[in-house]
Amino acid sequence: MRAIWKGAVSFGLVNVPVRLYSATENHDVQFRQVHRADGGRIRYRRVCAIDGEEVSYDDIAKGYETQDGAMVVLTDDDLADLPISTSKEIAVDKFVPSDQIDPLYLDKCYYLEPDASAVKPYVLLREALTDTDRVALVTVSLRTRMTVALLRVRGEVIVLQTLLWPDEVRPQEFDVLDEDDTEVKPAELSMAHLLVESLAGDYDPHDYVDDYEEAVKQVVEAKLAGGEVAVAPEPEDDGGEVLDLLAALQQSVDRAKKARGESDDDEAEQKPTSEAKAATKSGKGKKRKAG
Repeated sequence: MRAIWKGAVSFGLVNVPVRLYSATENHDVQFRQVHRADGGRIRYRRVCAIDGEEVSYDDIAKGYETQDGAMVVLTDDDLADLPISTSKEIAVDKFVPSDQIDPLYLDKCYYLEPDASAVKPYVLLREALTDTDRVALVTVSLRTRMTVALLRVRGEVIVLQTLLWPDEVRPQEFDVLDEDDTEVKPAELSMAHLLVESLAGDYDPHDYVDDYEEAVKQVVEAKLAGGEVAVAPEPEDDGGEVLDLLAALQQSVDRAKKARGESDDDEAEQKPTSEAKAATKSGKGKKRKAG
């Protein structure tokens, strides 16, 4: 694994240099949109929804859309004074009982690895969290934004898990559950308990397999074995920009002609014939020669 962040855990006067690693990775099946005829990838252009023109990266700004649909364009100057943090400290705010953390607030998970010189304080913190059945609430700056997270123990490793902000958790509002006339009979509850006990067991993550991913892989392997593979040539990067520029110039010319009331026929009449061009070049050559 490759560390994505380096810093230190600080609690009291103790400082533990650590490296941060992503604890999970996404294995969802990813399909790409391709041309059915030859397997070429479908590419999308950055087009303005108002004028239909393709927009270069230099002309792209950040926009904030309000709830009523208004778009506020923000410049770099507007964003210059935002509270951006580059701190490399994981600062412990408090140690709280682990059962106070609603799993609904748990977000992304990372492993913390101590530096070789900081193993002892790392183990000290790990054992303290385990013995007291507490987690450490911390603040940490990831990708220039300060966020709240917690430190908890998983096996021999301390895990940092970011928390969602309160307004990111939707309220549970279901009117159907507010009805007070729903009565559960003792016999029904007893039967439900028996059902739970009959299916009781321990959780082993390896008991479950992503059968969809496995099935997709089998289909792909079968097509590879049968030679059903479309290898589309990659377009040349330097040529693509030229073609886009030529197309943009052509559109500009067409619009300018339309604004002047000209047509392609008018342009054809104004263009000199090949014989006229030759005569013009010949005349110019004779002039230079005579001089």
